[in-house]
Amino acid sequence: MSAASASASAPTVDVHAHVLLPEVDALVSALPGRDEARALDARRNGPAALAVSGPMVRDRMPLLTNVALRLAAMDAQGVDVQLVSPSPSHYHYWTDEEAAEKVYRLANEATAAHCAASPDRLRGLGLVPLHHPDLLVRALDHALEQGLAGVEISSHAPGRELSHPAYAPFWSRAEETGAILFLHPFGCTLDERLDRWYLSNTVGQPTENAVALSHLIFSGTLDRHPALRLIAAHGGGYLPTHIGRSDHAWSTRSDAGAGCAHPPSSYLKRLYFDSLVHDPRVLRELVRVAGADRVLLGSDFPFDMGTEDPVGALRAARLTGADFDAVRGGNAAALLTIPTATV
Repeated sequence: MSAASASASAPTVDVHAHVLLPEVDALVSALPGRDEARALDARRNGPAALAVSGPMVRDRMPLLTNVALRLAAMDAQGVDVQLVSPSPSHYHYWTDEEAAEKVYRLANEATAAHCAASPDRLRGLGLVPLHHPDLLVRALDHALEQGLAGVEISSHAPGRELSHPAYAPFWSRAEETGAILFLHPFGCTLDERLDRWYLSNTVGQPTENAVALSHLIFSGTLDRHPALRLIAAHGGGYLPTHIGRSDHAWSTRSDAGAGCAHPPSSYLKRLYFDSLVHDPRVLRELVRVAGADRVLLGSDFPFDMGTEDPVGALRAARLTGADFDAVRGGNAAALLTIPTATV
C-alpha cells in the first residue's frame, strides 16, 4: 500500500487531548510550596483570567474525567482515536524529589487507567519531573511500563532550559525506547507583562513553544539525538512561521551558528507539530515549512482555547487530498502504530 493510500484509510487521530486527574490535585494540595506555586500562577495570569478559567474548567470537568462522555464527544467531532495527556496543570515542577516521584507515578497510572477503559480509541501519555533530571529516565520507563506511548513535558523547568546537559540521559532513553515526547508549555516566564487580556496564553504559549524548540535546535540537542520523536503543541508556536529569522542569524552570526550543524529550518522536518494554530493560512505555512508528513491533527480537547471541530479546521486550510489525509490521521497512525482495523 502506498503512503497516500495508507493515509486515506487511516483513522482520524487527535494528538492533543487532555485528561484531568483529581488524584494528583489531592496528592499535592497540602504539600509545602503549593501556596507559593498557586500565587505565582495567579500573578502570571491575572485575576480576570482566573475568574474565567475556573468556571470553564469546572464546566468541562465531565469531559476531562468521564470516558463515556469523551468518546461521545469524539464521535461528534469525527475523531476515532485520541492521544490523551494530563492537563499541564499537573506538572507541579515545584515539588521536592519525593513528592515529584509520587506525582509522576500517580499521573502515569491514572492516565493509563483512563485510557484502558477504551484501549482501541484512547492512547495515553504520562508525566516526568523535568525539575529533577535524575528522576527522568526512571519516570519515562514507568510511563512506558503502564502501556503509555510516552510523556508530556513543559517548555522548561525552573532554572533549566531544554538545552541543559542534565537532560541528555533522558533524550537518549527516549530515543532508545521510541517514546513520544509531547512538548506542551504551562505558564510563561514573561510573568506580569502578560497578566491581562489572557496574554499569558495567547502570547505566552506560542512564545514558550518557540523558545523551547529554539533551545533544542541551536544547542545541537537535535544533532546529538536525531531519533527523538517530539510533537510540539500549538503548531510549534511562533517558530515555524518566523524560522527565516533563525536561519539568517545562524548564517550571519558566529554566536548563533556555533551550536547546531545545519540551518534551523532543516530541524523542523525532524520534529512533529500539532495543527492547532487557529488560522488556515498559518496551518498551510506550517505544512509548507515542516512538511505534510510532520503535522498531526490536534484540538486541545476539551479546553476553550482548543477547537471543537479539528477536522473542520483542517479542512479550512485547503490542503491537497493526500496532505489532508496525512495530517488528519495518517501521520499519527504511523507514529503510534495504530492499525486501521482496530477502529
